Amino acid sequence: MTPRNRGGFTLVELMIVVIVVGVLAAVAIPMYQIMPQRSRGTEAAAALGLVRSSMRVYYAEHGTFVNASFTDGARVTTGGLLAVNDFDLLGKYFSTECYTFDGAPTANAYTIECDGANSTAPSAAVVAGIVMTIDQDGEITNNW
Repeated sequence: MTPRNRGGFTLVELMIVVIVVGVLAAVAIPMYQIMPQRSRGTEAAAALGLVRSSMRVYYAEHGTFVNASFTDGARVTTGGLLAVNDFDLLGKYFSTECYTFDGAPTANAYTIECDGANSTAPSAAVVAGIVMTIDQDGEITNNW
């Protein structure tokens, strides 16, 4: 009698494959779910970088950040105007209303906040939980 060579997989081999696929899915799904929100946040990060560049120009001209304000839809109503307007800050997810100074700028420091909850942009509903800030050093923090 010769042993038969049967093709196929044993139950143990199939169970190992199912377990490996389950572990990979458990790791990949949460990582995938945060990616759309991160990609939406890049719009805010780009606009915050634009405002930071304008703040640097303002500082070079005035020697201080005090009294800096946005040109259109100003959140800070007094002082010199930054070279940033509504068209620069209006995007698919975030609008001008999102960007505000977090407190008044001081001589050498400021923090600008972008709060998606304040957005009136066309797709604002999906960014309501995104809050990002940038400071004079370019440090961007996010909360999503």
